[in-house]
Amino acid sequence: MSRTLVVRNRQRARLLNTKFLREIVRALLVEELSQNDFEIGISVIGEEAMTRMNESYLRHKGSTDVITFDYADANRAKFVTGEIFVCLDEALLQARRFRVSWQNELVRYAVHGVFHLFGYDDKSAAARRKMKREENRLMRRLAARFKLDQLEAVGNPLRRLLHRS
Repeated sequence: MSRTLVVRNRQRARLLNTKFLREIVRALLVEELSQNDFEIGISVIGEEAMTRMNESYLRHKGSTDVITFDYADANRAKFVTGEIFVCLDEALLQARRFRVSWQNELVRYAVHGVFHLFGYDDKSAAARRKMKREENRLMRRLAARFKLDQLEAVGNPLRRLLHRS
């Protein structure tokens, strides 16, 4: 059994508490989804990197919020493995649109990526509705348990001012 969860910050728009994001996603996996066997990497990236990935791997123009690569092994049915790339710049934009914090939106992207690793898809309207309902349910539970605004890391105040957008 493996409980490997790696979170990397590869963007500069916001200082990010990756340890706290890892704690939130681990709670999602182990406590909410009863998943004890996983190897997952989550990378928080910027718009430019997400655009390159989206165009290279999915052949879609421009940026997107989440890209998930599922590395499931048919020989290990209960083992969840993959990589999730979430775009902080998209979270900043969408947070304004939906009137939520960027931290809330970023966690939603992580939840969405995890759901893809669990076999959810959002290709049809019915599948999207089902996935969104589950996302909303789990987001309420996570937001009640964790202070999501703590995802913004406290660092050098001058550096924080320079990285605000």
